Amino acid sequence: MYGAAGALAVVALGWTEWHGVREPEAALAFGVLIAVGEAIRCADVPPALPRASGASGAHEQRGEPAPVAAAGALGYALLGNLGGEPTTHGVLQVVTVVVAASLAGMVPRLAFGCPADPEHTARRVLTVAFAATCFQPLHHTGRLSSWFGQGPQVVGYLLALPALTALCDAVLAAALARARTGWPYVPLLRDELRALPGVGSAICATGVVMALAVAVAGLWALPVLSVPLLLIQYAFRRYAGIRATYRQTIASLARSTEIAGYTPAGHARRVAELSRAVGRELGLSEPALTVLEYAALMHDIGQLSLLDPVPAGATEPLPGAEQRRIALLGGAVVRQTGVPAEVAVIVERQADPYRDQPLTARIVRAVNAYTELAAGPAAGPAAGAAGPAGTAGAAPLHALERLRLATARDFDPAVVEALATVLSRPVYGRSPLRTHG
Repeated sequence: MYGAAGALAVVALGWTEWHGVREPEAALAFGVLIAVGEAIRCADVPPALPRASGASGAHEQRGEPAPVAAAGALGYALLGNLGGEPTTHGVLQVVTVVVAASLAGMVPRLAFGCPADPEHTARRVLTVAFAATCFQPLHHTGRLSSWFGQGPQVVGYLLALPALTALCDAVLAAALARARTGWPYVPLLRDELRALPGVGSAICATGVVMALAVAVAGLWALPVLSVPLLLIQYAFRRYAGIRATYRQTIASLARSTEIAGYTPAGHARRVAELSRAVGRELGLSEPALTVLEYAALMHDIGQLSLLDPVPAGATEPLPGAEQRRIALLGGAVVRQTGVPAEVAVIVERQADPYRDQPLTARIVRAVNAYTELAAGPAAGPAAGAAGPAGTAGAAPLHALERLRLATARDFDPAVVEALATVLSRPVYGRSPLRTHG
């Protein structure tokens, strides 16, 4: 995908350099709009908890981080007239303007230490090229007018084309995420599609309105039509900040058991990270993953109600009745924090027989057991026999074997196998695990 976007950009730049820029005032106006939109794009939402060493991709930014730039690029791709006069720029000039403006918008971000986002740029180039290819040749040859005339049918086509472009972008985004993380493609695509109706609808509508307004009134309409998207971008920044603060508050509350000495440092973070990865592997949606993550962070909070701490915070070796009592105490605490009720249900039911649990509670229970077995004395002789150099690899393998042996009664086999798949990736395991069923 990067190769296709790069090759298209090189061809477009070469073609434009050879033939010159047509309607330079329009190219400059839209280029400035795209560059400004890229320069003020929203930063990624901070993760809910610090990532463990080497872990990446635990949280994915959804939606368009630069709506002003996206609407400007789409508007230029759909521009057929300028102030009542037909334009002559084509698909390759559209690609050239988008590439040049996107690179120009990166300069101030890089100057302030913000990382570049080649994936986003590649998607922008390919999707804008798709929209321009579906519009510019038809407009220049007159087929668009002969097919639809000058009535509402043209507007309908202009509205349908951005919708197809947004769908194309979602497909590309899910494919890139699949290649980067190895997560299942269908849930990734589903999450991308769910993010489209919000800001995506506003971007598509504004891009069409930009093209139609500039066609009649000229380039002065661009700054006027950019104001609503600027307000949307500001509101998104505020929402992102509130969401990040909320996540950090939950993470800080979860650390109360570690600060009090009831659980080992980093245990809640590790369980939350692996639980989210396992949920993603099993195809849970983004809202369900968020609830799962919150429950995993707070799964041990019931231990704060105990008079005597559990040794090393490990609840898995406790009798079933004691596990259920701690889980119910934890659920009562969670219900008083204001988090969604689904989080409390998962915390309360994590000690139930797995056949009676919802999938999210099965995930938390299996991941918690694995983390305790792999990190503590419960890892058994396999860890010690490997010696200091081999402990990091032997303990996880022994813990997974323990979980597999208990799938008949305590753990969901599908969850355990999904956990093994996640741990086989170096990004989550301390070292690459090689598991055998």
